[in-house]
Amino acid sequence: MQARDVMVSPVVTVGPHASVQQVAKILLERRISAVPVVDPDNKLLGIVSEGDLIHRAESGTERPYSWWLRLLTGDAEQATDYVRSHSVKVQDIMTQDVATASPETPLNDIAMLLEKRQIKRVPIVNREGQLVGIVSRSNLLQAIASAKPKLEISLPDAAIRKRFFDELKKQPWAHTLNVNATVQDGVVDLWGFAPSLAERTAIRVAAEAIPGVQTVNDHLLETPTFVY
Repeated sequence: MQARDVMVSPVVTVGPHASVQQVAKILLERRISAVPVVDPDNKLLGIVSEGDLIHRAESGTERPYSWWLRLLTGDAEQATDYVRSHSVKVQDIMTQDVATASPETPLNDIAMLLEKRQIKRVPIVNREGQLVGIVSRSNLLQAIASAKPKLEISLPDAAIRKRFFDELKKQPWAHTLNVNATVQDGVVDLWGFAPSLAERTAIRVAAEAIPGVQTVNDHLLETPTFVY
């Protein structure tokens, strides 16, 4: 799936001269956590999120500076905080370095971008830089919830065993020489050794995901990895 398959479109936006109060009302009324800032041609300029409105003079939550903290921070940093807590227009508080993606971006790349940048949403822009949608964490959850189960024919026991080992051989963490599996009537018994609980769990998961597997009995032993 690609971003275009799950993105929200059209997107609620504001212009750079919108007031901070207007943005706060939009976030509350629309029940969203951020709003992109665009120019008259719908080109993305930045984004304002709930986090940008935490330290504001209106709510008395502007960042306090003790005398010793003033010594440690420069005038420029204190001036920047003043702008973020007192500015009237969103152009002064919006995040300008916005991580974006194209409509053709695969969802796994979107997920990696969300994790890497520690953000909650990714604006989707076309080649001209115009905003065409937005993908949030909740949209990825919606894709999981609405996914249809794969229609695969249950495999016979010999094919299940082969599929299992083929899958393990593709994984760099799997030590197939230490693992064996027997399959009877769709019941997989795992034997051998796994260096850690994480690898032991991953081996079981690999077996459970194969069509036709009814039960997986884990007899693996956890052993430390020896370095020679």
